[in-house]
Amino acid sequence: MKRILVGIIIVLVALLVFKTCSDKKEEQSILQENSMLIQQQIQNVSKLVVTEGHFAEVYNYKDSQQLFGPLITAEKKALVVVNADVTVAYDLSKIVFKVDEENKILQITSIPEPEVKISPDYEYYDVTADFLNQFDANDYNKIKKSVKASLLKKVENSTLKTNAQNRLLSELSKFYVLTNSLGWTLKYNDNPINEIEELKAIKELELQ
Repeated sequence: MKRILVGIIIVLVALLVFKTCSDKKEEQSILQENSMLIQQQIQNVSKLVVTEGHFAEVYNYKDSQQLFGPLITAEKKALVVVNADVTVAYDLSKIVFKVDEENKILQITSIPEPEVKISPDYEYYDVTADFLNQFDANDYNKIKKSVKASLLKKVENSTLKTNAQNRLLSELSKFYVLTNSLGWTLKYNDNPINEIEELKAIKELELQ
């Protein structure tokens, strides 16, 4: 009888150990699957969050050179019409993040700065130059440099960057939805994100 009881106890202990090991393996497998899913979703998220705009600029260029003192002045001038396509983008493939499987934490540590790309098309009108002060490559470079600086100011004062930031926050909110659905915690640097609005508030402060 004692042998039977000992045998039953041994079998029960063996079953308990087997079940515990199976549960741990299953839990570890689920944890790894969730981790891989999170990393895959981050990699698959829109590589670029882009806002596009169009700007037109009319630029008057004039250059005067004094020859032989103030007696003779040689001038050159041009009227330049610029149509430019502008994009503001975040390359989300450059997001830096850490996945803590043990504590079920996704920590975003760095988000790339916005990239502003200007693609201008130049049309030159009323290009005139005195014989002793001709247009050269340096003049065209000056025009392009001045136009680009002017367009960058227009971009800063427009809604393009704001729209791009809103798109960025929309993409970041997907990370919160994903981690929350899997029972994970999302952190931005050392700040736990418990609601989407918290993520938006933190990122908006950085973007100001």
